[in-house]
Amino acid sequence: MYQERASRVPGAVAWSRAAVAPGTSGRVLPDGCMDLLWWNGELVAAGPDTRAYVTTERRGLPVFGVRLAPGAGPRAFGVRAWELCDQRVPLQALWPDRRVRGLRERIAHAADPLAALEQAAAGALAAGEAEAPDPRAAALTEAVAVLLRRGAGVARTAGHVGLSERQLHRRCRDAFGYGPKTLARVLRLQRALRAAGSGLPLAETAARAGYADQAHLTREVRALTGLTPSKLLRP
Repeated sequence: MYQERASRVPGAVAWSRAAVAPGTSGRVLPDGCMDLLWWNGELVAAGPDTRAYVTTERRGLPVFGVRLAPGAGPRAFGVRAWELCDQRVPLQALWPDRRVRGLRERIAHAADPLAALEQAAAGALAAGEAEAPDPRAAALTEAVAVLLRRGAGVARTAGHVGLSERQLHRRCRDAFGYGPKTLARVLRLQRALRAAGSGLPLAETAARAGYADQAHLTREVRALTGLTPSKLLRP
């Protein structure tokens, strides 16, 4: 039903979900990323989530998406990440109507809609990088994501990239949609889900992912996803 692969867009993931019956609900977990979607036959920008985003299928169509690398979304969509936090926004609200209409036509008639979506994402990123006022910003954002993904604390991350904690908070909100503490929680959740999904017991998952204990893991998973780890990981 769901498939993903490394995208032709550097650092991104290309994914697709087969058609399901109208009324079917789904749960999208926070991952610190923004997506360009072909959803219900429309182009949509998916903002960064602070909690699980529950969807309800309207038209029973396949869904295609390009999950941009953490921090890359603002360069593609032309807005600060916090402006789209916990939202799904029609692309025409962000890009010129003519541009969106042309892209919609190309994807609707493409033999490979996902490849056409990747091409659009690559073009948007290239244009955004060319217009960026600070060419170093992308490298700094990537460094912050790498450090927090590895479990570095906020103070250590700020010191490593040469920012005060206040400056880091502002940069993180613009690039990722939320401050570094929330981003660290989201990235730790993803680490835990990968570990638990590989069959690691929850107590060991908690230790490896950086939680105080299994009870801490359970509280955080419920807070960010709305489910306990056992229910979330149930086949």
